[in-house]
Amino acid sequence: MTRYSSTRGHVENLLFEEAVMMGLADDGGLLVPTEFPDVRSMLPDWRSLDFPALSLEIMLLFTSGRIPRDGLKPLIERSYKTFRHPEITPVNSLGGIHILELFHGPTFAFKDVALQFLGNLFECFLEKRHHPLRIIGATSGDTGSAAIHGLRGKKGVDVFMLHPKGRVSPMQEMQMTTVLDPNIHNLAIEGTFDDAQAIVKALFNDQEFKNKYYLGSVNSINWARILAQIVYYFYAWFQVAKDDSELVSFVVPTGNFGNVLAGYYAKRMGLPIDKLVIGTNENDILHRFFSKGEYHRTELIETYSPSMDIQISSNFERYLYDLAGNSAETLQRWMDDFERRGKLTLEGDLLKQAQSDFASARVSDEEIVRTIRDFHLETGYLLDPHTAVGVKAAEKTDLQTPVICLACAHPAKFGETVRKALGTEPEPPEELAALEKLETNSKTIPAVTERIKSEILETLAAQS
Repeated sequence: MTRYSSTRGHVENLLFEEAVMMGLADDGGLLVPTEFPDVRSMLPDWRSLDFPALSLEIMLLFTSGRIPRDGLKPLIERSYKTFRHPEITPVNSLGGIHILELFHGPTFAFKDVALQFLGNLFECFLEKRHHPLRIIGATSGDTGSAAIHGLRGKKGVDVFMLHPKGRVSPMQEMQMTTVLDPNIHNLAIEGTFDDAQAIVKALFNDQEFKNKYYLGSVNSINWARILAQIVYYFYAWFQVAKDDSELVSFVVPTGNFGNVLAGYYAKRMGLPIDKLVIGTNENDILHRFFSKGEYHRTELIETYSPSMDIQISSNFERYLYDLAGNSAETLQRWMDDFERRGKLTLEGDLLKQAQSDFASARVSDEEIVRTIRDFHLETGYLLDPHTAVGVKAAEKTDLQTPVICLACAHPAKFGETVRKALGTEPEPPEELAALEKLETNSKTIPAVTERIKSEILETLAAQS
């Protein structure tokens, strides 16, 4: 039976439901499974499954034996009925590369794959509990809208979503702020995404506040987010691999390290993955780590791929825990060093191990624009700027196996950047075009933890 423990070593032996509801571990770490199953023998039987059925088989391996098959199956099916494509996450093969389209959900972003599931999972767990759930989240754009659309109107759930004011695309902002359900509360903070993420972690580390007000997380610090994302690596591999042993490579535009971490875990489970390539924009802390061993914080740069404008990748701790040989003591020492100095440097065998697990490439704004233009001219296919990071990263990396690039968002969400590349903005889907006519609701607030806490308490008091 799968159990969950914290990377910091003081929370152990949790069941799946406990891990999901806790979000960030009570000791400030991230929750990880104590073991990963080897599924190589299952691959032939899984090859013919559709996406919901494959999700069911994979997720059952991680639910601690506490959710029956006939209970989990309808929950998964309900989660993916909201998607616009029958394959949920189809693969489009063109230009010598396979594009894994993850943007067919309600908000046209890859976050929907996990957050539609997580919203229904929360609702399922709350039916057995006699308390509310207060979701506190930070977003660089797509997590916020996906979480809001996954949790709007859910009984017993309030969502407080922090986004950096003026640092998400106009379309992303409208997707969040036009949702007027009374359980949705949008907070535009006067700061960066890293500031928002730091506030969320501070609130979760306030154990009295967390326990008294039943805080929950929808950011990728929540294990259920990673679990749901593992599925599409398997699904894509089945679409591309010609037999049950063929190696493929995945290229992943990466900011917070959650999406590529899911691929790393899929590989640990036995999925035949050759290379996992991290594509970063000019906020290249992850590229610097995997190329030089330098996980060093620098000044945040605003780029054409704003969802990746991140300097501190919260999920990176899960990988560092693996790199430390599952030693909570070593991990704690590394994180203390980073939090104190803004720097963590690894070298020698540790760096060699990291470089065997991942390759990486940095992509500039100029390269993003050029890649969108050139790929469109060559194939007729329109990339969003984040996916363009992945395509360009693939070009910069020596890959000898079939390449699958994760397409993270619909290009219409980033029309201004597309216009820089093509001269015209893409025609938005009807649902996105309609947003401009809708009323919005958002509150601007300083990026100060105590101010955010006061805002949450005042909102909850007004509802009671």
